[in-house]
Amino acid sequence: MNLPPGQHVLQVALPVPLPHLFDYLLPEGMDQVARGTRVVVPFQKRTLLGVVAGRSAQSTLPASRLLRIDKVLDNCEPLLNEELMKLLSWCWHYYKHAPGEVVFNALPPSLRRASVELPGPSVQYRLTEAGEARLCEPPGQARAQFALLEQLQAGPVNAQRLRAWNKGWTRLLARVRERGWVAEEAAQCPGITPVPGPELKAGQHEALRAISSDLGRFRCHLLDGITGSGKTEIYLQLIQQVLESGRQVLVLVPEIGLTPQLVRRFSKRLGLSPSLYHSGLSDGERLATWSAARSGHARLMLGTRSALFLPMNKPGLIIMDESHDASFKQQDRFRFSARDVAVKRAADLGIAIVLGTATPSLETIHNAAQDRYSWSRLRERATGARPPSWRVQDLRQQASKGGLAEPVLQSIAQTLERGEQVLVFLNRRGYAPVLMCHDCGWHAACPRCDSNLTWHRSDRVLICHHCGHRRGVPSICPDCCADALQSAGAGTQQLEQLLTQRFPSFALYRFDRDKLAHKDAFEKLYQRVRSGGPCILVGTQMLAKGHHFPLVTLVVIVDLDQALYSGDYRAMERMGQLMTQVAGRAGREGRPGEVILQTHHPNHPLLESLFTSGYETFARELLAERQLAGLPPFSFQAALRAEAVDRKPVMGFLEEARSHFNSATGRIHGPYPAQMERKQGRLRWYLLAQDRNRGALQSALDSWLPQVRSLPLARQVRWSLDVDPQQF
Repeated sequence: MNLPPGQHVLQVALPVPLPHLFDYLLPEGMDQVARGTRVVVPFQKRTLLGVVAGRSAQSTLPASRLLRIDKVLDNCEPLLNEELMKLLSWCWHYYKHAPGEVVFNALPPSLRRASVELPGPSVQYRLTEAGEARLCEPPGQARAQFALLEQLQAGPVNAQRLRAWNKGWTRLLARVRERGWVAEEAAQCPGITPVPGPELKAGQHEALRAISSDLGRFRCHLLDGITGSGKTEIYLQLIQQVLESGRQVLVLVPEIGLTPQLVRRFSKRLGLSPSLYHSGLSDGERLATWSAARSGHARLMLGTRSALFLPMNKPGLIIMDESHDASFKQQDRFRFSARDVAVKRAADLGIAIVLGTATPSLETIHNAAQDRYSWSRLRERATGARPPSWRVQDLRQQASKGGLAEPVLQSIAQTLERGEQVLVFLNRRGYAPVLMCHDCGWHAACPRCDSNLTWHRSDRVLICHHCGHRRGVPSICPDCCADALQSAGAGTQQLEQLLTQRFPSFALYRFDRDKLAHKDAFEKLYQRVRSGGPCILVGTQMLAKGHHFPLVTLVVIVDLDQALYSGDYRAMERMGQLMTQVAGRAGREGRPGEVILQTHHPNHPLLESLFTSGYETFARELLAERQLAGLPPFSFQAALRAEAVDRKPVMGFLEEARSHFNSATGRIHGPYPAQMERKQGRLRWYLLAQDRNRGALQSALDSWLPQVRSLPLARQVRWSLDVDPQQF
């Protein structure tokens, strides 16, 4: 329907899983509402909060069916600026996801409710002349109020610092303000008071020079440095340059656990504590950071994947630490790659972006090799320490206890006796991955997943680590009633038990999600290790990323053999990254480091390449294999996933969908079962569309998806599209 001249409809993004925007008429008496503004609209017998995403002079609906917007929020200016709306529009078009869910993913949880308004400008509190005069008198009975005035004696203070000083600060502040001792004023953007850092090595100087020359314009820089090579020092000097120019910096990390140590380093060196944004914060804390970033008051922001969409008033630089990490790809709902979207956002903003990592993804290496990215290599440690040496422990015909071979246990003993620390890595929590009957072969399986139940011995419970199903541990075999139940394989709990018994005089710290479930638990244990003497660290991949343990000189990798025969073509890449990252924890402070890998495949050619030539050579060999096979990054993929309680509708839906796929250059493969076919009681299969041309694949998906949505079986299965999938 074409509207009369001068009239238009607003296209509104609503938080519903539908693939389009919704047309609404302007409210009575209003002639325009800016893109990015929140509005309240009627929708199917209810009201919803939406965001205006565009306008049009025509609508697919007849005039009689068009409804008016009920209420316009954010009247002064749009909540989301044009830059963010442009980025989000690109996201929903590229990833083929519901526009409303993409837009609302970019908002802090509080602003997804119509009742919450954007906080006003940040304020700070300063002493008045009367307050300064009061400080010249004795404290008297009001000691707490006097202490508050002392906090302001050195200069204005914001609410964050007062909250850290005293939880009851609001009550005290109200009283001193009543007496005229303290006044409120608009907060000034915090300044920085940097202190000199360590002297840079030649490689660091060259990398810093290359990146600095591109500040103020778009360029993607791969900062490829071995663990301990001083990438963070380069970040700090870049951040200082950008902040001194009056612009903002956004730093992204893959996990919450990495933020405390970065906060300490940034605060110590720059004299400025970064504003945090991640899921471990309260809704109010996230709203405060989001608002401060939008106004420009937050100058340095640090967060996980969700922080990518923080608004920036004066953008200057984006840094993505551990940029290879799989956590930067969202695996449910809005399935986006934060690394790719970050590069796109930097291009839109016209600013530099740094991808820092010791183990770049194959896609990143390919882009750098094609000169799409600048590539700075750091191949020596900043402390001058040598990279650790590798030793392979052949497990063939080798007895092991609790997952560790005897020669490895002897090496652990020698390391502890020297007063050093040992890290034992096993990416499998629990006591044992399988509880089985030695007589009849029964094993504890999950009733909802194609997975065994993991035995958590200390809690006397069997748990599925995929769906969370729990059951008690039987005392005898449920099948043959024999008293012959025993574990198969080892988990972190079993390693903890074995090593505690073998080395009772040394402290042992276990790092896994079961042990460190509470907030700040990781940070407390991390500090105990750093300040302590000889000890053993047992843990999963949470130990592999970016943590600095000065006294660790021996790293033991218990078992990564499953990657050598995985059906996932990305498994070898992930294994190489994980092994390199874990190995990098050893020998970082001058003492020589050693890494022992336990394996049943000591002569595997890719393992030998990784040990002898390093990660880059290993990655280039994988790239050559990918090129021969026509796999990413030499092609582009999209996975159409489907799941249901029964297999029949899943297979029927995928077969019908396959028959409608039409591309001049691309192909579609499958259906294939997911690597774990049954999960949470549902059967999971997928189709894989592939093309050597990204644009051709996007065009094929655009014409294919409307046909997929119209299939009769589309309502009988749960389905989704994953563009650039990372897991199968």
